[in-house]
Amino acid sequence: MTKSLFAIYGAYGHTGRLVASELLAREQELLLAGRDAEALRALADELDAGERVRIRTASVDDPAALREVMTAADVLIQCAGPFAVTGAPVAAAAAEAGCHYIDHALEPHHVKGVFDTAQDTAQRTGAVMIPGLSFYGGLGDLLAGAVSDGIADIDRIVVAYAVNGWRLTTGAKNTATHLFAETERLTFSDGALHAGYVEPRNAVFPFPPPLGPRTMIAPFPSSEVVTVPRHVPVRAVDLMLSTSAFEAEGAFESEHIHAAERAGTDFTIAVQAMWEGGGAAGQLTGQDLWRAGALASVEAAVRIAEGRGPTKTGVLAPGEAFSAEPFLRDLERRGAFTLTLRRGEG
Repeated sequence: MTKSLFAIYGAYGHTGRLVASELLAREQELLLAGRDAEALRALADELDAGERVRIRTASVDDPAALREVMTAADVLIQCAGPFAVTGAPVAAAAAEAGCHYIDHALEPHHVKGVFDTAQDTAQRTGAVMIPGLSFYGGLGDLLAGAVSDGIADIDRIVVAYAVNGWRLTTGAKNTATHLFAETERLTFSDGALHAGYVEPRNAVFPFPPPLGPRTMIAPFPSSEVVTVPRHVPVRAVDLMLSTSAFEAEGAFESEHIHAAERAGTDFTIAVQAMWEGGGAAGQLTGQDLWRAGALASVEAAVRIAEGRGPTKTGVLAPGEAFSAEPFLRDLERRGAFTLTLRRGEG
């Protein structure tokens, strides 16, 4: 039986390296791709996996090179941000080639764009495409699905991220700068997606002990406003990020720190679901948000390659593609985080 080939676009970035290492630990074969041939060769030498790793140079502004990557690979994991710049051409190439696709995007406009522009093509070519399957966005989406499982009518879901010790990569820094300067935010309320200016505010979210209440930035521009309503019957989705995420010394001057230091983050993702007469909640707690995101994308990619993915093709939300709680439990067993669910009344 021929083994699947997993392509990683932006493989030599921090997330790409984590994804490559995890796939190799699972005895998979890799195609490292990106625009910098020298960086690709250096990473292949560093991984030292012989014929299990090959490289291919492809820039986002070279459609022919992107098509070659997508045609060669069975599944692509897109790790090269910011996705406002890199996302559309890579996603389009994957859809056209019928290559299964997962990305690490945070940006809601990019995620919406993949749904809007690639859906018909992916269904025609047989590709499964899951944008936003990373720490921010993807894990929040899955946790919302796990918390809301079996509930038919939900008034409001709040997804709150508390992060301490975050050290931004160059791509993450560029993404954050873009997102917080953005004037047209996507929000979900009254059962519909809206685009327009939203005045940022501070809020307080009551994280469970031992974390306790934290000051939050709201709304946080993440992709759950696009993805959660696709698989959860909810009328409003609110997103929040702790102000502590950006308060760590050197958070924005950390592009070149050692990977072990970058791993030194503590995080909690909490979800509250509220409906008339009841509610439910859940949380993910762990360390190293980068590894948690990498594990999520790899788990999805391997399941799809092995025929354990969704039963339909096209562009899907994470919680639409996979049964949320079992998927999160598998990540918990791999040490990504600890999952806690608290069911309410109703």
